[in-house]
Amino acid sequence: MLRIVLPKGSLERATLDLFAAADLAVVRSSEVDYRATIADPRIDDVRILRPQEIPVYVADGLFDLGITGRDWVEERGADVVSLGELAYSKATSNPIRVVLAVADSSPCTSLADLSGRRVRVSTEYPELTRRALAAHGVDAEISLSYGATEAKVPDIADCVVEITETGRALRAAGLRIVETLLVSRTELIANPAAAGDPDKRHAMEQVLTLLQGTLEAREKVLVKLNVSADRLEAVVGTLPALRAPTVSELSGGRGYALETVVPKELINTLIPALKDQGATDILELALSKIVH
Repeated sequence: MLRIVLPKGSLERATLDLFAAADLAVVRSSEVDYRATIADPRIDDVRILRPQEIPVYVADGLFDLGITGRDWVEERGADVVSLGELAYSKATSNPIRVVLAVADSSPCTSLADLSGRRVRVSTEYPELTRRALAAHGVDAEISLSYGATEAKVPDIADCVVEITETGRALRAAGLRIVETLLVSRTELIANPAAAGDPDKRHAMEQVLTLLQGTLEAREKVLVKLNVSADRLEAVVGTLPALRAPTVSELSGGRGYALETVVPKELINTLIPALKDQGATDILELALSKIVH
């Protein structure tokens, strides 16, 4: 039913790992094969292509569904439907930022400081950059960069527009971020006509549910424990939860069994705190998907 295109390059491994964890494993003959399959009745065809191209191919109807960043949707000006964000990037769950950066020694502290003269800008995002600078009245000579963009200041360019997750690489290159032009997250995008088809839209939403449920499960764990009746209130008060914990009375009136889902980042402080409050038989279990 669905023709889907996935990103090659920096997002490739994280995307394939996500699909595998969502029980939508992508199978191909080799790591350099651009064609793949997913053993799911909702997905007929899978390609793996550059994320820069994906918005255009989806907009043109070559694919029903694609995964790419908001940065490339904006850069290409593609007419696509965003079905939802997917909270992952090449290394973290953080969004990337498209930023304008200058040499650390530059007196520039804002986009307004670039006006009044012609500014040389190097970037992989010429259209996005052109629109952003024009909106601030900046006269820019924009050059398309094919990589190592941060190395072009100050000899080749006065400033760069580049993506970053942490800003670390820009700082290491002696650059300082002046402005964030766009916060970009990974998105599941759809062709407008395909998204308007009820059967295809339903299949798209189901795929999105599996992917988002898998991403949410990565950040949570299931905690199960036993507690005596006299310590129940203290233990419940210690538990953070997505919702109220499930409490079941143990047979023979021997106390209660509790289970709840908690943020993974809290678990190493939570388990000792629960034990201190009288919890016993504490189990921490990994989750595959959380679907609300």
